[in-house]
Formats: sequence, C-alpha cells, structure tokens
Amino acid sequence: MKLLNVVALLKDLPTIKLYRGQVGTIVEEYEPGVFEVEFSDLNGRAYAIETLNAHQLLVLYHQPIEEKVIA
Repeated sequence: MKLLNVVALLKDLPTIKLYRGQVGTIVEEYEPGVFEVEFSDLNGRAYAIETLNAHQLLVLYHQPIEEKVIA
C-alpha cells in the first residue's frame, strides 16, 4: 500500500461510523502499515478521515494487474 492508493474497508468500524466496503484514498503513511485514509462522497466531499492499519484495508485496482503486484 502506498500514498494515493484507492482502498476499501474490510471490516465494520461502527464506533467511527465506517462500514465494510466503504471506499477511501490513502493520504498519508505514518509508519509502515499505518495510514491516514480519507473517505469522500461522490461529490468529493470528505465525510471521514481516519488512521487505519493495512490489515483493515484492501487496495482496489481499476486496470489489469500483474500477479507480482498483488503478491
């Protein structure tokens, strides 16, 4: 995972009102595996910015990828 990757949340986080499948963008990496993720609506307005661990996220790809990219 790296800066500006589009990611999806893997688990519900009801205490911060975020749920599995919501899509965000990595906007900062604080340390290896710890990211600030911005969640925005379809108009580009941020509705949440949270610090999350890599195991809580799935990188989304919008084009064909090589197997080595996801390994």
